[in-house]
Amino acid sequence: MKTTIDRRAFIKKTGLAGGGLVLGFSILNACKPEQAETMAAIEMPKEWFEMNAYLKIGDNGIVTIMAPNPEFGQGVITAMPMIVADELDVNWEDVIVEQANYNKEIFGRQFTGGSQGIRRRWQGLRMAGATARHMLLAAAAQKWNVSQAELTTADGMVIHQGSSQQASYGELVALAATLEVPEEVALKDIKDFKIIGTSRRDVETQKIITGKPLFGLDYQYEGVKVAMLVHPPAFGMKLKSFDAASVKSLPGIIDAVAIETFPEGFKRGFFDTNAFPQVVAVVGETTWQVMNAKKQLDVSWEPISDHQYPMDRFGTEVTVNVPSGLESTQQHYAKMSEVAAKKASVVRQDGDFQAVFKAATKTLERTYTCPFLAHNCMEPMNFFAHVTAEQIKLAGPVQAPELTEATVASRLGVSVDEVNIELTRMGGGFGRRAYGHYAVEAALISKAVGLPIKLVYTREDDMTNGIYRPSYQATYRAALNDNNELIAFHVKAGGVPETPLFADRFPAGAVPNYLAEQWEINSNITIGAFRAPRSNFMAGVEQAFLDEVAEMAGKDPIDFRLELLARAKTNPVGENNDYDPQRLAGVLELVRDKANWQGNAQGSRGVSAYFCHNSYAAHILDVSMEGGKPVVDGVVCAVDCGIVVNPDAAKNMAEGAIIDGIGNAMFGQMTFTEGKPDHSNFNTYRMIRHKEAPKEIEVHFVDNDIDPTGLGEPPFPPVFGALANALYKATGERFYNQPFFGNSERILG
Repeated sequence: MKTTIDRRAFIKKTGLAGGGLVLGFSILNACKPEQAETMAAIEMPKEWFEMNAYLKIGDNGIVTIMAPNPEFGQGVITAMPMIVADELDVNWEDVIVEQANYNKEIFGRQFTGGSQGIRRRWQGLRMAGATARHMLLAAAAQKWNVSQAELTTADGMVIHQGSSQQASYGELVALAATLEVPEEVALKDIKDFKIIGTSRRDVETQKIITGKPLFGLDYQYEGVKVAMLVHPPAFGMKLKSFDAASVKSLPGIIDAVAIETFPEGFKRGFFDTNAFPQVVAVVGETTWQVMNAKKQLDVSWEPISDHQYPMDRFGTEVTVNVPSGLESTQQHYAKMSEVAAKKASVVRQDGDFQAVFKAATKTLERTYTCPFLAHNCMEPMNFFAHVTAEQIKLAGPVQAPELTEATVASRLGVSVDEVNIELTRMGGGFGRRAYGHYAVEAALISKAVGLPIKLVYTREDDMTNGIYRPSYQATYRAALNDNNELIAFHVKAGGVPETPLFADRFPAGAVPNYLAEQWEINSNITIGAFRAPRSNFMAGVEQAFLDEVAEMAGKDPIDFRLELLARAKTNPVGENNDYDPQRLAGVLELVRDKANWQGNAQGSRGVSAYFCHNSYAAHILDVSMEGGKPVVDGVVCAVDCGIVVNPDAAKNMAEGAIIDGIGNAMFGQMTFTEGKPDHSNFNTYRMIRHKEAPKEIEVHFVDNDIDPTGLGEPPFPPVFGALANALYKATGERFYNQPFFGNSERILG
């Protein structure tokens, strides 16, 4: 395989003489089981050799592998080095993992989100390990004057079977580092993987459970001050004026300054979403002093006017329309019903839905809604910044450092080369930290006060200064013929302020007469990524609706779906269907078999299957009722995400998605009154409790040789539908509006 990573960036193979590479030992993570003792006992190499951007080998054989993407619990800090180590053919126990800082030149786009991490890095990481291995083989061949083809590697050793000579990587690395980098190298056959596909403990587990500083809020810097924001009390409001003198005399308070994250006319990038671009920052010595000063700050707000701003959507310029007004949830739902009743934009049409629907034997129509949702990352937004004439240093939790760097540079009027971002572990993300406005705010505050500052959002700031999952509505219609075959299907969907529709997604392609329409309603409430926001609504309602259609047809819900998928595979309608019917059927069949599904005659079980973000997931969820309350007894999950790098971590990811999905479907909602969020903390914003989690969760992966296709989002969306379908079996009631039970109900206990 040919090396695809930029040659200049990929290889810096000069040996670092005299132990010249100083590693920040505290950020390293040993992969040996007894980490704490191991780290203390490790004899660090006297000399390190950087084989390429992703790995260094010490003269004693210890290997440091970089985790390029930021970590927020999805496990890339372990999985990505596992891929390199496998191709390098080294013992995992001899590896130390280091979180890379942001550096586009050598690591490319270090974006974490959209189930893209492993999928995008798969080949590059394999190449990094394979190239270093090849250079070590070449060094041994030169040293022993033998053909490289006669050599093999195993567990960090190069072996010449003919002469029984062998040498460790540590013995060869000095010579290897002087050799030319090969243009092409062979990758391992998948069947020869030793580390990929085996469960490995997260390299940061020990640090997490012992409270070691890993997260942005832990970041320390000499002389750092605390900064907090005061933002408008309602969406549709902006800063009018403030009096800094009202707080500057308070103990520990240094300054209060207005900052404008995105001034009028500033061309925002796609992730520069922020409803409150004008805020007041209070800067002081301690968190407590600044929190108190925020309450005493004299600040006035005024309504916004209708306006627009330009946005660069990855090379395409778009105009974002922002209406004035103080919006309320009741108004949103009324407006959605009004707009949904009107003519919408047709985005896909196969056959003649209207004519077939009128002539059908049986028809069904249902409408579904969902509210806004808040991300509620356990670690609220925060970022460190130190902006001086000599340096622009940033550090904190962020999913899209490349985009954040570009915006910071643009706002400060400097080159991106002058902005340095250190990546910390993120205490949750779910899409929220893809919007790096809080890093831009930190940089602007630091510049304004001339000090290193750490911007900290309180929980209330985080929940009310939101970027939320939008509120959506979808209406489905279906028609059956005399043979109870689905012959016409219509979906019409929209939302505030975006449509959730995927026109080419199942059951498109499986129905001869298909119509997809969409609409949108502008809003001044900011929305954004939320663990597949459109998919987690559409999966839930589509799978709930298909359950009702199957019931109307008198068919088993799984058999009904498989019947449609067989049609999509053998006789597809249209050419733009974005899913693989065989893989979608595969997870349905796997979950059916693992859950011992016995059709409609069994208890309160609900099934759901969905494709999104390149992968496939299906769930069968069991519910029972205790004292009139639902109890989630168990969930069986099947996932096809291609090759699974770290099975235990992948299982954890699916389990987390299932629990999170149940909680949001049951309770999650952010409502608004006169533009003001009705919830600002966990005393009123209902989250799932530990005791409300399913009693059992089984996760099974489809075993195949497909390159990894992503796992962060796919297990989450179908949970909503499986839960709705199980609740119907348990209660006899169909659930059309999220949240199913609201803030006050409990699942268990």
